[in-house]
Amino acid sequence: MATHRVYAMSVSAVYPLYLQKAEKKGRTKEEVDTIICWLTGYSQEQLDELLSNQTTFETFIKESPSPNPARSKITGSVCGVRLDQIEDPIMKEIRYLDKLIDELAKGKAMEKILRV
Repeated sequence: MATHRVYAMSVSAVYPLYLQKAEKKGRTKEEVDTIICWLTGYSQEQLDELLSNQTTFETFIKESPSPNPARSKITGSVCGVRLDQIEDPIMKEIRYLDKLIDELAKGKAMEKILRV
């Protein structure tokens, strides 16, 4: 099943794609990291360690120290799938991250992306 392949992927395999998408639109690594840390509750040091350890998405999501409660305000679609229709909790968290990176690449202000 495709979902399980995503779970087994390391975050560090996808992270360069997040950076590439953001940087192509003039955004920064710092902004990408801020979004990831805001969403999950990881510190920058923890994020760096997880990336270097090839942590899988499943572990990354399940062990998030403090998932941001404001993430429930993230709405819309990613890859043609509405976020409110995703039932799998891990896939929903992955798609939240995808959506935030999309918003960053589209030029949204960080305050709006972080639902401040």
